[in-house]
Amino acid sequence: MGSNHAGTTVTALLRGRAVAYSRPGSISAIDKRPLHGPVRIGELGLDGDEQGDLRVHGGPDKAVHHYPREHYRHWREEVGAHPLFDAPGAFGENLSSEGLDEAAVCLGDRYRFGEVLLEVSQARQPCWKLNDRFGVADMARRMQANGRTGWYYRVIEAGRAQAGERLRLLARPWPQWPLRRIATMLFVRTLEREELQAALALPLVPSWRKLVEARLARGQVEDWSKRIDGPSRS
Repeated sequence: MGSNHAGTTVTALLRGRAVAYSRPGSISAIDKRPLHGPVRIGELGLDGDEQGDLRVHGGPDKAVHHYPREHYRHWREEVGAHPLFDAPGAFGENLSSEGLDEAAVCLGDRYRFGEVLLEVSQARQPCWKLNDRFGVADMARRMQANGRTGWYYRVIEAGRAQAGERLRLLARPWPQWPLRRIATMLFVRTLEREELQAALALPLVPSWRKLVEARLARGQVEDWSKRIDGPSRS
């Protein structure tokens, strides 16, 4: 954890507008662009940032999305070259950095970024919009399987921040729960009762708590197809 105390530099801060997307009736703000200079980050994220479907994106528990830039190298190896990999923002992230990933970040971690205090609220559950963005039919399924999902923050203290400033770890209440462990529980070893029961002690967002409780009660995994395959293109 020592390197995190020194801080990880945020190399890009990005936001996007919600526009018509690839399938009939769909809207997305996944195409985010870098910002220069300070930007205010409040309870709902970066000023001026938008979300296409507020039922599943945005809100206080998904205010800011962070995606590790080093994952881009792995994606190039897995799916081949793509122009989106040439610059940050390929995955619709608000924060880009190198030096933090899902193995190094734990649920509930608190980071100071400029004036802002961020708290890790959940890992990302990838959706079908990634498939269409990259032209790779199973991109969301691949992300879910390999755990390179990035994560979301809630904003504990609003304020201003800018690219080039550091994320400094202030608190780690759940050091035994890196996001990689949670992703494995959610998407790989999906019905391990001991792990699911242990997760109930965590400050899970309501949708995750409901998911874990449902798996324990029913002994089966929820249907992912609507989220990762999406609506019909016709």
